[in-house]
Amino acid sequence: MRFPLVVAATLLISSVPGITAAAAVGRTEAPVVTSSPVDSVAESVVRVRVPLPDSAGPHPEACDWLSYLRYRDAAGPADAARADRILIAQPGVLEGAGAFDNLARHTVRNAARQGRHIEFWALDRRSNCLEDHTGLAAGLAARDPHVAVGYYYLGAEVGGRRFAGYLGNGRLGWLAHLGLEQTLRDQYDLMVRELPDPAVRASKVLCGGHSLGGTLTGFFASWDFDGTPGHTQCAGYFALDSAISTSLGSLSGLPDAIGADDLGYAATQAGLASGLLPRALNLPVLINAETMNLLGVAGLAADVDPDGPSDLASYLPSNANLETTYRLLFSRDAVAFAAGIPSIRDFAITNATALGALLDDNSQPLAFLQASTGFFGGGPVADKDFPLPHEPAGTTGALGVDPLAVPVDPSADYTWRDYDDIDATVARDRHGAPFTAPAKEVTAIADLARSLAEHPLDFTEQYFPSKLMTDISQAGAAEIRAHVRHPEGITAHPTINLLAGDGLIAPRGEPATGETVLAPGYQHLDVLTAAARQNTGEAEPVAANLTRFALG
Repeated sequence: MRFPLVVAATLLISSVPGITAAAAVGRTEAPVVTSSPVDSVAESVVRVRVPLPDSAGPHPEACDWLSYLRYRDAAGPADAARADRILIAQPGVLEGAGAFDNLARHTVRNAARQGRHIEFWALDRRSNCLEDHTGLAAGLAARDPHVAVGYYYLGAEVGGRRFAGYLGNGRLGWLAHLGLEQTLRDQYDLMVRELPDPAVRASKVLCGGHSLGGTLTGFFASWDFDGTPGHTQCAGYFALDSAISTSLGSLSGLPDAIGADDLGYAATQAGLASGLLPRALNLPVLINAETMNLLGVAGLAADVDPDGPSDLASYLPSNANLETTYRLLFSRDAVAFAAGIPSIRDFAITNATALGALLDDNSQPLAFLQASTGFFGGGPVADKDFPLPHEPAGTTGALGVDPLAVPVDPSADYTWRDYDDIDATVARDRHGAPFTAPAKEVTAIADLARSLAEHPLDFTEQYFPSKLMTDISQAGAAEIRAHVRHPEGITAHPTINLLAGDGLIAPRGEPATGETVLAPGYQHLDVLTAAARQNTGEAEPVAANLTRFALG
């Protein structure tokens, strides 16, 4: 039975307040068994105890541990140092280690088919120690998303435990210290602990990341760790719809940073320390701890019962955050948004449809949250003109490039047409053009659901530390410049840039250095989630080229 194994690993290793029983050994590793068809790849969740400095202030014991998902060939060496390559990936904004699942599995399997052994380590940010996965784990074990809703919203107990609620700014004081320096030090310390031989790190490790993870890798390469240049810890770099740089300029689809240079670095730090500035990225709707967790619940429902009727919108207690988020995602125009009519609760949709509506590039308006997972079926749709109308020339930046659609007939039973079930019968927009085409769809909805629901380190991130973004935005400050002592590190090794054709970077140009591979039709998340079998009949290009680069 796979679900109890997943739950055991989740409750043992990922629960707040943490795993005190393992403190004596300082490292734990537990298998993660999922429903992925790529079962030749062994997945485990690893935790290594690396305490925060005393200057960070009071924090949960669980936050003295660093975590990552380790993927390796089940028939390969158990000792990571004996692998041919170890790929270490930093996540993007609002992203956890689970988001890398498909890419990691496909890359490891591709190498194994060539008789080589790659490991892929998907890092989790330290702040994810604050998340409580108990309800999701219990819902997965029971194959019932209502169990998760009961835990997070209805006061239900799981294993004698009740949800303590989402953490407000006043309870996140230590995040004011979790910026660029601590994040990079965490990666360095983890690498040194897990791969103690510096020659192994220098010859076998490829450093990279998705989205903001590329920027973090650029800083890592340039950083000075007590006299050790960061670039000496890597043999090469990989950027996933990102660039290996120390600038956010190419990632213009990301949310704006909190705190600009003209405020002054010291003033920003004072604001974070006092709580005048938010210590975690938190918007009134759509982007906050509750909605990020809700994506996990929606993924759970689509994972265990994709074709079953979705009742989460009606089963969840209503509040201002959820109600406004529903309206933002499902309103046809500004009038419908203001009135809340029709409501998503008025429509019959499946669990897979609900997940597609939340994250698909023809429904989700924010480009950095988009994947290409298929399209609505079973009923008519109309152009979604909220928050902005879409024109044939397309848009760029934060709102993506593809037209948005919304269901319009409450009497219809809406289903989800998967990425490989798109043909000429797909709905057309107001200009008579199909909303999508086979070449534009690349991610299986089942893969996306599994990545969201079945990992002890989840896909989403509830408490992204604001200081990490303000530090990058104010990298000219003396406090940051003092550590960026090796700018030559960015070009010290070979680099591959794996870009989504409709993602955040390609529409605005290509990175200045390294090899660039473009994945046509891909959105920002697709570089992580794309299916192994593509509608073009060709191999999935991101994993294929990442494997080639790693083994070259």
